[in-house]
Amino acid sequence: MENRIDKAIEYFDKGFNCSQSVFTSYASLFGIDNRTALKLSCGFGSGMGILQKTCGAVTGAFMIIGLNFGKWQAGDDLSKQKTYAMIKNFASEFISLHHSIDCLELLGCDISTPQGLKRAREKGIFKSKCKKYVEDAAMLIEKIVFNP
Repeated sequence: MENRIDKAIEYFDKGFNCSQSVFTSYASLFGIDNRTALKLSCGFGSGMGILQKTCGAVTGAFMIIGLNFGKWQAGDDLSKQKTYAMIKNFASEFISLHHSIDCLELLGCDISTPQGLKRAREKGIFKSKCKKYVEDAAMLIEKIVFNP
């Protein structure tokens, strides 16, 4: 079986954003091709389009949770409740590892400004912190979704 955690890190090392890396590593399990997965998840990187809100690795994981458990039929409130419970569980575990799911808090600098982006690159934040967030998000998906 393919190691999806390693695959997520590999996508990140190739230059894909945090959300793309996590989401695309699992998308094929749900019949979604890589091109579609990469395009779909692209806007969620850097806390949703560099808004630095919810971490892209986290939103990538949330989308996988939705694909696995999500409501797709009117009236299927049990699936919606299950999805929300899984999202809360994932967020709680990610927060216990990293104190937050908020990109700005996680990075400790504002990458939406040229100065903040320069500082993040100089400090190697993307290669150190973001790579770890990708790895841990994939690890939590494995734990919570596929090996509960």
